[in-house]
Amino acid sequence: MKKRKIGTALSLVLAAGTLLGACGKSDTNKDTSKGGEKKNDFSVAMVTDVGGVDDKSFNQSAWEGLQKFGKDNGLSKGKGGYDYLQSKSDADYSTNLNTLARQDFDLVYGIGFLMQAAVEEIAKQQKDSHFAIIDAEVKQPNVATVLFKEQEAAFLAGVAAALQTKSNHIGFIGGMEIPVIERFESGFLAGVKAAKPEVKVDVQYSGAFDKAELGQNIASKMYSSGADVVFHAAGGTGNGLFKEASDRKAKDPSKEIWAIGVDRDQNDMGPDVVLTSALKRVDVAVQDLSKKAMDGNFPGGEAIVYGLAEDGVGLAPVNAKADKKADIEAAVKEWVDKIKSGAVKVPGTRDELKNFSAK
Repeated sequence: MKKRKIGTALSLVLAAGTLLGACGKSDTNKDTSKGGEKKNDFSVAMVTDVGGVDDKSFNQSAWEGLQKFGKDNGLSKGKGGYDYLQSKSDADYSTNLNTLARQDFDLVYGIGFLMQAAVEEIAKQQKDSHFAIIDAEVKQPNVATVLFKEQEAAFLAGVAAALQTKSNHIGFIGGMEIPVIERFESGFLAGVKAAKPEVKVDVQYSGAFDKAELGQNIASKMYSSGADVVFHAAGGTGNGLFKEASDRKAKDPSKEIWAIGVDRDQNDMGPDVVLTSALKRVDVAVQDLSKKAMDGNFPGGEAIVYGLAEDGVGLAPVNAKADKKADIEAAVKEWVDKIKSGAVKVPGTRDELKNFSAK
């Protein structure tokens, strides 16, 4: 395998605009599948968790980022370019990571917290290979850790939900009770509290990231109990939330039923019901880290953290009536400024939430 130099200490992050610019598209890039000349011999691949590459959420965002990086840098899909392997169960994680490493990909991503143990295991076995783990930390010299301040994006979603609700009753659907989802939950509840303290929030976990039927069942109970806005941080399980909201809206178009997406702008899951989405720019992180590795600056053994200040998280456009939309956007901007300036520190755990004050 081609060995790449492990870089020395790097700054934690670059602004997203800079990151995307650094991966700037060149019209001169050619697809080798059509007989064109390849720009370089760097190759990169990823292993999805059980949510799959088309989960409309976390894995899909990562794959979109990898595709953009590949196309921007003249790579072809497949061995020697950019590719992915899909995991049908957690038993596939180690096998898939090992397969890609043995195929001599220069950088192999493990997408998601659930892959932490597998990345740790294979990185120790394949010491000449470079790996990256999203949403978990692996302290190995040939592994780069990518983390996000999900609580900051979720806080903004909480502000939007609190200002949109008419019943003063909203819901949160989590996938598994792991640190990354606790950050979403804590930030969301803090945002609701900051914008409208009297709002009641139902919190429930499905225990899975790939069970849309569970998401729909939980959403149905929340809406039936009076919630009119529900936010999910549950991967593919959250697809059930959108189905439930859309079904209810179809039955009674006059009823205001809202859902809030996660990771990517999920407006395409139901334009009539999706209020906004808490953005987690996994696509940007994948492009950024891949560029570093391609340039010989792979940050092995380091943790790269993306938050609002780095444009690594944020809030998708708000879909509401004109007057309400203006109020929400103004409030969101105000909180973004406070968070970026350091005036407000958004809680990332339930313990931090207990002591949170937006004043």
